[in-house]
This record gives sequence, structure tokens and C-alpha cells, in this order.
Amino acid sequence: MITSNNVPRMRTIRQTAEETGLHEYFIRQLVKQDRIRYVKAGRKVLINLDLLIEYLNSGEQGAAI
Repeated sequence: MITSNNVPRMRTIRQTAEETGLHEYFIRQLVKQDRIRYVKAGRKVLINLDLLIEYLNSGEQGAAI
């Protein structure tokens, strides 16, 4: 059974930038360098917002990979 607690908050790069205040370029670089977890859906890149925030809060050690 899926509840709202276990469904990941997936966002496009643009949506992630708007919600976090980060630049799209910075988020794209994190994706390109495989520093954060992402999923490609066709041409779109979807980022798990909660894992990105966790990565940013933990510094360069990052648990998002």
C-alpha cells in the first residue's frame, strides 16, 4: 500500500531549482558528476528532492549516491 509518507518527492531540475533556491546549472552539475541520485524519464531528469536536501546538509560526504 502506498502512502504519502513513502512516495519520493521527484522533481525536474527546474522545479528543484525553484523549490531550493539553487541555480539550475549547479543541480545539472551534480547530476552530471553523479553526486546525487536521479532518474531519467524520457528526456527529463527527475531528482529525489529529499535525498538532494540530505546530500546538501551532509556536505561532500553525501549519502545521496
